Amino acid sequence: MTDYGNIAARLFQMDERTWERHASPWSVWTRVASLPLLLAAIWSHAWLGLWALLPVVLVILWLWLNPRLFPAPARTDTWSAKATFGERVWLNRKTIPIPGHHTRMAHLLTMASALGFAVALVGALLNDWLPTVSGGLIAWFAKMWFCDRMVWLYDEMKDKHPPYAEWLRVGQKEVR
Repeated sequence: MTDYGNIAARLFQMDERTWERHASPWSVWTRVASLPLLLAAIWSHAWLGLWALLPVVLVILWLWLNPRLFPAPARTDTWSAKATFGERVWLNRKTIPIPGHHTRMAHLLTMASALGFAVALVGALLNDWLPTVSGGLIAWFAKMWFCDRMVWLYDEMKDKHPPYAEWLRVGQKEVR
């Protein structure tokens, strides 16, 4: 089976510093919001013709720049940071094995997200709202569920592989 996650990580050139910055909630949540932007950019071919490639390229450029733009967060005990840590654990699963229940669900959710995106892509190319919106929602919810599973995976693996626990920085509570 092709490991699309590692291919994407190589394409996005995610080194240690980039992963640290991507743990920022600003990075995670603005990246999550990129799916509707990408579908709208594809949809725009109806008005822009070949010029629609410009907004598509801009969204893809945004996806590449996003993990580099925001500073690393002071605390990483948040859901969004743990989701990125879980993705790192997931991508490293050939070196440090992970429990099978995470592997099965991650593959299922990735397939659901990919199928939803394919439906949304066809809908955007055909300028048909129903497949664009329904496919987009399927892709988005599957990706969010995948992220939630990555939080669970990280929480489980940080205790089994101490270097993973080093990514965690707990914030200070405000004292009044």
